[in-house]
Amino acid sequence: MAMSAREIENAIRAALPDADVTITDLAGDGDHYASMVVSGAFKGKTRVQQHKMVYDALSGRMGGQLHALSLQTSPKD
Repeated sequence: MAMSAREIENAIRAALPDADVTITDLAGDGDHYASMVVSGAFKGKTRVQQHKMVYDALSGRMGGQLHALSLQTSPKD
């Protein structure tokens, strides 16, 4: 069963409560998403570390419930 955009957003916000999260369904199939995540927790972290924080928030659902997620991250100013 695929994850909805709301489920993705909720999982990210649970791990990064201050995050501004935008989720876009790229193909309209509920299986391919793009996400922009901006969080103060990313400050001082590399892009790879930021992405790992988001993937960790998804608790191993990447590749299973969540087929594809194009991810952009940025620290809050």
